[in-house]
Amino acid sequence: MILAGSLFFLYPQIFYCEFIAFSNFKSSDKKVYFSPDINRKQYKTLKSTIALAEARVDSFYQGKISNPKIIICQTPQQYQKYCSSTEGAGCSIGTPWGSSYVILNAQQGMNIDVIAHEMGHIELLKQIGWWKTTTDIPQWFNEGLALMLDRRFVGEISPRDRYRAYRYEWRYYTRNGRDLLLLKDISTMREFFSGGQKHVMSAYMTAGMEVSYWLLLRREAGLQRFIAEMRNGAPFEEAYGPMRPHHFKDSKKISE
Repeated sequence: MILAGSLFFLYPQIFYCEFIAFSNFKSSDKKVYFSPDINRKQYKTLKSTIALAEARVDSFYQGKISNPKIIICQTPQQYQKYCSSTEGAGCSIGTPWGSSYVILNAQQGMNIDVIAHEMGHIELLKQIGWWKTTTDIPQWFNEGLALMLDRRFVGEISPRDRYRAYRYEWRYYTRNGRDLLLLKDISTMREFFSGGQKHVMSAYMTAGMEVSYWLLLRREAGLQRFIAEMRNGAPFEEAYGPMRPHHFKDSKKISE
């Protein structure tokens, strides 16, 4: 009881998500839960958007194995209750005991990109395990991989074009590398999301450029090989391999 009380005090959003079935949110399949403030006429359209996002995740991972519950909030108060945040269009929660949730903020423009991004976080968690993901996966990789499912910033699909587009965005947000972020400095969630909007966008573009280049070099089966090596006990650095030399402190090397 003390442990449960402590967890509720520290992470109340997890408990609210776990007991979503006993709330006033509506669901016909115990998978997608709609805010009571959402018109029932919207259910079909929203479910169709979710299905398209799931298909994108399934294609990227060559087989989706996660099945998170989807909680769609309509008001800021609902979103803060289940996501523990008032910002953003969506968030994801995974637990050590296997439950997982994608919480969406309908007022922030719920779309395929947002849903696929958050589902991508849950899929990585499921593919290699909660403990491995939370203790060994750096945040830049977690976010960079989710960006490969998210076309809000870069719309290119082919690996080469996607990398070039992220490189262009990276140059813009870092002033051609003068304000660059090193990967080691955005390895934790606090480091990645600390600072203002410019820092966060620079962190996203740095992660997107690095991971898109990594996928370009590793080709189609690269992600599956990485997952297999992580499952077999390899540390992240070994499974990932050498990181790309995008992050020099010397601006002359960047221009070269």
